[in-house]
Amino acid sequence: MNITKMKENSALTILLEGRLDTATAPMLESVITGELSDVTDLCFDLQNLEYISSAGLRLLLTAQKIMNKQGQMTVKNANDAIKEIFEITGFSDILTVA
Repeated sequence: MNITKMKENSALTILLEGRLDTATAPMLESVITGELSDVTDLCFDLQNLEYISSAGLRLLLTAQKIMNKQGQMTVKNANDAIKEIFEITGFSDILTVA
């Protein structure tokens, strides 16, 4: 998986490419724990994300909990398969999916 970060002031966009699963989740976890301290606007761009496992969902939930205390988080450009996963798991009610 590739992770691209774009930060402008207190806004951070994280572009994910490939598969977010048990093997790659630690990469994203290190970004979440290391980069969010001064972020008030977080956006995950999933345009090139092919797959997300429960480990990936857990990390999105972790990021959402952090951002609930300090700002807002959006998820955008998810493909239909990932949107369906969000619907089935109830994450579409927890996350702001654009």
